[in-house]
Amino acid sequence: MTDPLSFLRAPLWDTAPQHVRDQAKLCLLDLTGIAIGGHGTDLSAIIRNHAALTRPGPYPLPFDGRGVNGSGLALALGMSIDALDGHDGFNPAKGHIGCPMMPAALGFALSRDASGVDFLDALLMGYEFGARASVAQHGTVPDYHTSGSWGAVTAAATGARLMGLSPDQTRHALGIAEYHGPRSQMMRCIDHPTMLKDGSGWGAMCGVEAVGLAQAGFTGAPAITVEEAPEFWADLGQHWAIMDQYFKPYPVCRWAQAPVEGVLALRAAHGLNASDIAHIEVETFHEAIRLAKRRPASTEEAQYSTSFPCALAAVHGEVRPDLLSGAALSDPEVLRLSDSLIMRETDEANAPFPATRLARVTLHLTDGREVKGEYRTPKWDAEAPPTEAELRAKYHALADPVLGTPRADEIEAAIDRLEDTPTADFFATLSAPA
Repeated sequence: MTDPLSFLRAPLWDTAPQHVRDQAKLCLLDLTGIAIGGHGTDLSAIIRNHAALTRPGPYPLPFDGRGVNGSGLALALGMSIDALDGHDGFNPAKGHIGCPMMPAALGFALSRDASGVDFLDALLMGYEFGARASVAQHGTVPDYHTSGSWGAVTAAATGARLMGLSPDQTRHALGIAEYHGPRSQMMRCIDHPTMLKDGSGWGAMCGVEAVGLAQAGFTGAPAITVEEAPEFWADLGQHWAIMDQYFKPYPVCRWAQAPVEGVLALRAAHGLNASDIAHIEVETFHEAIRLAKRRPASTEEAQYSTSFPCALAAVHGEVRPDLLSGAALSDPEVLRLSDSLIMRETDEANAPFPATRLARVTLHLTDGREVKGEYRTPKWDAEAPPTEAELRAKYHALADPVLGTPRADEIEAAIDRLEDTPTADFFATLSAPA
């Protein structure tokens, strides 16, 4: 096993296989696209206003332009990504590594005027570090906490690397971040969906503050999940966990995506329209059953629902961001099917969770027939990942309507050439208001 604190400082980019480096840049592109798509949400507007007011500084907020400091950048960008709920994730973590980690790493890279390679190197390390930190926390504490909790430790790890902290300062930074990280209860937000979401922006901000405190001499207790849980770090440096990330084709909770796929598959296979469907039945695991909002009153309630996205899939044949807000929440045909959906918890689906998220859909038709699908997993899992072309198409589907195709192309090109340019060049493409 590679020692986590040694791994945190070791160079990775030049020795990583090409497919791993390609994956890191695609993860960055996907996170950027989600940030652009999330820009128009109420959540993003509120948190950007808050960051600009309370954390002024030299870095223009992406797609906004108002200046914030590193903490403000991490908070606002992390929450703007989380606002759309379409970013990459890691099944064993039951959460997301990139969302709380990347915004913090970006701010640290800018503060050091780091090269693009240095930023990508930290990003790659963050995915590897975060994969183990997440599983270590879930394996050593009883409650299911949001990504922001262990994301704070991961954000601090990228900062310690980019800011050149000493080994002793690094231990304190990780300890401060673990101690002060948002141990927010995930199922509380599932049961009562609000803008709290997955705690990612708060975790990113906490990681930034932890690094600054450690630099100033503030001390922290050792990070238990890093230093006292070696069994969870055994494959560090031997297995590239970044290749185990899933991607989301739809901007809703991952737990609802297999049911959505089931509805879409039966709809297409049998040539059905929404008017042909009397009600939908979903068999799945316990956590997905808890996504129970049938008539969402907000984007957050629509994203943390199983029935509403399934109804969208039945009516529209797709689940787009614009269908999760505003007048779309009151569509009578969508609400009819959302109200009618029956969810059943099954042992078959519970057993493999969280490594596998299973769901089986049955459509009960108005003519009395039933069409039943097989158990299926969400699209774009690590075992059947999207192609590069599919991820780039997803990015443009989100970015082009907000920024226009020329600017979206410019950002994409900046990521593609990031190995040969300063991080500031990439950030400059994000800085102008949308």
